[in-house]
Amino acid sequence: METELELGTNSIYNWKKRTPTADNLAKVAKLLHTSTDYLLGLSNDPDAVQTDNDDMTKNQKLIAHSIDPDITDEEREIIIGMVKEAMKFRRRL
Repeated sequence: METELELGTNSIYNWKKRTPTADNLAKVAKLLHTSTDYLLGLSNDPDAVQTDNDDMTKNQKLIAHSIDPDITDEEREIIIGMVKEAMKFRRRL
């Protein structure tokens, strides 16, 4: 799988100790025909594949999860709101 996804040697094994990048996680999810939410434990549905319309929400969840995987749902929503505002600001530049 690492070769097919052009990941470094032992990358997936090292995810036991380090959080994968959003790009690498998305590659694995696409290869396995599942969502990044399922891989992160944010969904119990392995068949819930994200559509292009869901990309922003998926990325927001990845960012929130990468900050602290043990945050509460309320904290995650606050972080997602902050990311939305940052994205709006970036578009104005």
